[in-house]
Amino acid sequence: MKTGIDAITFDVAKLHLPIKTLAKARNIEPEKLEKGLGLLKMTLPDAHQDSVVFGANALTKLIQQTNLNPADIARIYVGTESGIDSAKPIGSYLVGLMEQRYGDGTLSHCDVTDMTFACIGGVDALQNCLDFVRLNPDKKAIVVTTDIAKYDLESTGEYTQGAGAVALLVSANPRIMAIDNHWAVSTKGVFDFFKPYRTLSKWHIMGNDFNDPWFGHLERVLEINKAQPIFDGQYSNQCYTDRTREAYLRFKELTQTKGSLYKNWESIIMHLPYAYQGRRMFAELFALDAETPLLTGTEPRSEQKEKIKTISKSTNYKAFVNQKLQPAEVASSLIGNLYTGSIFMGLLSTLTEHAAKDNDGNGKKFGFLAYGSGSKSKVFEGTLQQGWAEVVQKAQLFETLQQSHEIDFDTYLKLHKKEQRNSIQHPKNEWILERIEKETPNLYGARYYKWVE
Repeated sequence: MKTGIDAITFDVAKLHLPIKTLAKARNIEPEKLEKGLGLLKMTLPDAHQDSVVFGANALTKLIQQTNLNPADIARIYVGTESGIDSAKPIGSYLVGLMEQRYGDGTLSHCDVTDMTFACIGGVDALQNCLDFVRLNPDKKAIVVTTDIAKYDLESTGEYTQGAGAVALLVSANPRIMAIDNHWAVSTKGVFDFFKPYRTLSKWHIMGNDFNDPWFGHLERVLEINKAQPIFDGQYSNQCYTDRTREAYLRFKELTQTKGSLYKNWESIIMHLPYAYQGRRMFAELFALDAETPLLTGTEPRSEQKEKIKTISKSTNYKAFVNQKLQPAEVASSLIGNLYTGSIFMGLLSTLTEHAAKDNDGNGKKFGFLAYGSGSKSKVFEGTLQQGWAEVVQKAQLFETLQQSHEIDFDTYLKLHKKEQRNSIQHPKNEWILERIEKETPNLYGARYYKWVE
């Protein structure tokens, strides 16, 4: 019995700032970002949007496009690093919103939870749901990845921002892709990228060292949850490379693959914090796992770096990138980083590109190299199924992205600083954040959403 991805939908922010506009405002040569990193646009949430809104929109599309009966949904597992509550998961919000549309109690049987491990949380959710369906082939599971990638103004991550969600229907006898039950993992606890609780003394707010109550806080030190991460870009790249290499080589050993593993894959789908991250990181594996290895892995690190740099500029590697990596980059260039959704948007981008070119991929294998800071990599593979193209084309990926609304730099700053109170685009046929309770004590902070026709 095969299990895998039966359908895929998405919802991304409908506002974007051209990377060229950001580059000029930051005195960066635009070509450095456009041609160097593959960035063209970064999407930004409107005033009425948050991670619940994106996830709910993607989930609603999935149910509508597949004519899925809510009674057939056994679980909804959410991958995210953009949680809005330290206790109540996004998954519980999604169930509540779906019941607004389909009736109270229609999903009361459904198991939901959130899974957090930076950008790999969605892959963790997928693996869990695949295991569930293998044991319960008559049931269906849904993976929702939803995130808002936000970085500090003028930081080196600012130009990689993005926002949106991807939803996957996991079932037996899938129409798009069957996922093999071979998973290789590499994990190491590091601080390459993280979002700690910051602390702030009341002295900074009240101007004295007395521990007077402040909006219900009796503690002298306040904890602040900030969406923007602390990160070390170069170190994070190295962690990405190290974990991915280790997981890749373990996968090769696990599957007892002879010769080059990547030659067995029609396409390679990687986590893309920016569009060209995959091609930059894969050069080492291209050299190590070539039919005639170009690296032994035992050279001094400085020598390895020089060899990898030369290999990445070679004609052979550029041809490899264009064939196996570039199709996943197209959507990333137009959206930005989706954190947990990045790897699945890369899959949708690749499939959409192949479908547009009438590439017959039936039976072809795709390799997945997932990564999450903190840090962990998982490598797995899937096989395209008969009729995949027809299902994928329903997503209308690039047609939807063409409708994105361009904003100027001043508007971007207002959105980033949360000074923009009114929606820039009038919402239509989508979920919105209606209000956050600020008066009723036992509901303070509760978030309420509604569907707008």
